[in-house]
Amino acid sequence: MYHAAYRGIKIAAAMMAAWTLWSASAGAETGQPVPWQIGMQPAVTPIAEQMIAFHDFLLYITAGIVLFVFVLLAYVMVRFNKRANQNPTQTTHNTLIEVLWTVVPILILLAISVPSFRLLFAQYDYPEADLVIKATGHQWYWSYEYPDHEGVNFDAVMVEEADLKQGQPRLLATDNDVVVPVNKNVHVLVTASDVIHNWTIPAFGSKIDAVPGRILRTWFRAEKEGMYYGQCSELCGQRHAYMPIAVKVVSEEEFEAWLQKTKGQARMHDGGSEKRRVADLAPRGSEPDRGSEDSPSNQSEARD
Repeated sequence: MYHAAYRGIKIAAAMMAAWTLWSASAGAETGQPVPWQIGMQPAVTPIAEQMIAFHDFLLYITAGIVLFVFVLLAYVMVRFNKRANQNPTQTTHNTLIEVLWTVVPILILLAISVPSFRLLFAQYDYPEADLVIKATGHQWYWSYEYPDHEGVNFDAVMVEEADLKQGQPRLLATDNDVVVPVNKNVHVLVTASDVIHNWTIPAFGSKIDAVPGRILRTWFRAEKEGMYYGQCSELCGQRHAYMPIAVKVVSEEEFEAWLQKTKGQARMHDGGSEKRRVADLAPRGSEPDRGSEDSPSNQSEARD
């Protein structure tokens, strides 16, 4: 019986090791899900790294408990069945076992609580912000503002499948990407204009509800450049699955260049809008008074 149980433990350990390696290879893509992926996306922020470490720690504890219970049940079925135990005995108390099944669960919970509280504290201990972004959820797209950079605001709508460019993932790409610098603390202020949405990027470990009438906050510090995708994670309506989030992490130089370009485009757009607004306010068929001899004032002076 001992050798059989030992063999079962070795097989289970080998299966777990193989599963871990396979899941790591299946989830090798950074920033977006891949077919047949098992496990989380690779972490690119300190918070996401702590989350994955805590998840794996819990997985090992859970696997150990399941394996222990399986071996215990197998031993009981073999050792205490009717055929092997013709003369059953009655045991009412065992002090050692009673102490163990009380103390061991307490120790396990204490072991879990330490990394759990450490992770919780890290998530809500906001460092000083290098960049602030406001994200507003709508049915069914996101609007973004950079409060510290006037004129930088835009909507991010999902790119339809027929319009996808090379390298853009289906149902995840947006027509405008959120751009942030690498290795900077980014605070995201999240709200909604209609119903509850949820702003989440799995590779960042960021996930927070967007609630109408309230502003909630999350933060991240991406340590690797690249494209990172997420989706609204609340059931916000019929197109809930079609309001993705795309964040592009770039160098500081690229970020500054993007800011200047975006601000320039915003000024051009505002100027064009103002000209159109003035033209719309002018009476149809009228021409502005340039003081020419054909102007009404000059005509009246000539008549006089």
